Amino acid sequence: MPVVQVSLIRGYSSALKQRLCERLTDAVRTTIDADPQAITIFLHEVDGDAYMRGGRARRPGGEVQTAGHAGAGNESPEQLVRAFLDAMQSRDLQAARALLADDFHMTFPGGVEMTRLEELVAWASERYRFVHKRFDAFDTCDKEDHSVVVCHGELSGEWPDGSPFAGVRFIDRFEVRDGKLARQAVYNDLALACD
Repeated sequence: MPVVQVSLIRGYSSALKQRLCERLTDAVRTTIDADPQAITIFLHEVDGDAYMRGGRARRPGGEVQTAGHAGAGNESPEQLVRAFLDAMQSRDLQAARALLADDFHMTFPGGVEMTRLEELVAWASERYRFVHKRFDAFDTCDKEDHSVVVCHGELSGEWPDGSPFAGVRFIDRFEVRDGKLARQAVYNDLALACD
């Protein structure tokens, strides 16, 4: 039965500690063939004044102190992606833009590359009137300096002539860096659906 013990400077939220325990459990499971119910994670909290490094007291724990995978509001990478996709579906470009890194880059089927949301809206308006996404799953993978979020499901909506479509498969892959969306790659079967 694997046991992991972590010491934290007091000050982190319950939600962040829960997320940390889930991620540590996942890390153990990918390394050791263990039932998740057999993995125990202990979080030990210490006061900031009880800890020194380099002869100096450390600041109290905060929500995000390392690579910055979470968003500015401490959303998980998945929550950040969901907020972006919700804002885009409702065409709230201002809310969506607030979640993007300055060097945000999108790639769509056919190798179409864009950097601005207005470009995407103009490009999409020639392909369909509107589209809705039904999500089957979200998966997150943490890298050293960013997180990758992949979601997949089905698209439904209306073609430019008003006829409906549904059941079109899609996959979106996002890179979250320093609490912002840095990259999006979109894969779908819309071209096959309109044949």
